[in-house]
Formats: sequence, C-alpha cells, structure tokens
Amino acid sequence: MTRRASIVTWCAFVAALLLVGCERPTPTLRALAPDARVLAFGDSLTFGSGAQADESYPAVLATHIGREVTRSGVPGELSSKGLERLPSELARHRPALVILCHGANDLLRKRPVGALTENLTRMIALVRASGAEVLLVGVPQPSLGRLHLAPVYTEVAAANGVPLEGEALPRILSDDGLKSDGFHPNAAGYSQLATSVAAALEAYGALR
Repeated sequence: MTRRASIVTWCAFVAALLLVGCERPTPTLRALAPDARVLAFGDSLTFGSGAQADESYPAVLATHIGREVTRSGVPGELSSKGLERLPSELARHRPALVILCHGANDLLRKRPVGALTENLTRMIALVRASGAEVLLVGVPQPSLGRLHLAPVYTEVAAANGVPLEGEALPRILSDDGLKSDGFHPNAAGYSQLATSVAAALEAYGALR
C-alpha cells in the first residue's frame, strides 16, 4: 500500500468513527411498575372531543396497559396555557409517565412555530424535573388531503432525546371514517390512537 493510499484509508476510518459518534442513541422509557400512574396531558385530542369520556384515548389506553391513566385535556387550549397548567397537574397526580400531546390549536391558529417549540421543550423539562418519563405524541400539520406529521414534533423529540409517536394521528385524521368532525377522531379513531400509543410504550420499553 502506498503512502497516499494509507492516508486515504486512515481518513476514511476516522470519518467513520466520527459518524458513529454523532449518531443519537434511540430514546427509551423506564419500565412502568404495575401500580404506576400515567398522565395523558393535552388539549381536545386528549379530552376526547367527538366521543364519550369512556371512548377517549386515555380511557381506552388504560385497558390496554393495565395502569391508571388520568385524562387531562382541555379543548381549545394553546400550548402556552398548557405550559401554565402542567405544574399543578404534575403535583396533583404524581405520574411516573406523561403522554404529551399538545400543540394542535397552535398549528390550527397558525401561531409561531418557534413559540410552540419552546413551550413543548419547557413542558418536557417540567415533566423530567418531576421525575417522570415523557412520551411525545405528534400532531399533523393542517392541510388539505392526506395529513403528515408537523415537523416541529420530530425536531423537539430529537433535540430533547424523547420518544415520539408520530404516525397515529396523521393517519387517523386523514381517514373520514375515523373522524367525528374535521379536527377530531370518533370513538373508532380514539381506539386506534390508544392502540398505537400502547404499542409505542411497549417499543420504547415502558411495558414489559
């Protein structure tokens, strides 16, 4: 091997090491104890608008995972108000895990994405400071036709190293048969959301 070839090979090896070092580890969740409390926190999608209370995704999720799931959703709430409300909910319920699904109203009302990013990031920090784990559930970007996950959720999840379930709501809200109106699932849609969230909890290690 020539000196030039040796240098090229060494540079390629160093570059490969740098690439490996830059890869983000896959986020995980601590396993939930059998008596662990779960807090589902968000807006109307968490409240279950468009269905009965026992058909909301938190209610259905509780039957899937065999743990208490508290439904804490406020219809119409912006992420700034959710940020204000979250500390009292964490203190009241002392959850081991928070399922955070917020920001749909910010997107619908075309509020600045930077503010939503900051509010979600601060919510994640509050949850972690309380000692709880967090699963972020992404909301689709409002558009005509088939919906896709709003990029802010992927960015926030990656920047904060939190698990993300970002496929369910874009798929459900793109299907008229799973919606009660233009913005909310029906009972069948919430059931599918609960199933997807349960699958994400299992995949990230919360359920064993």
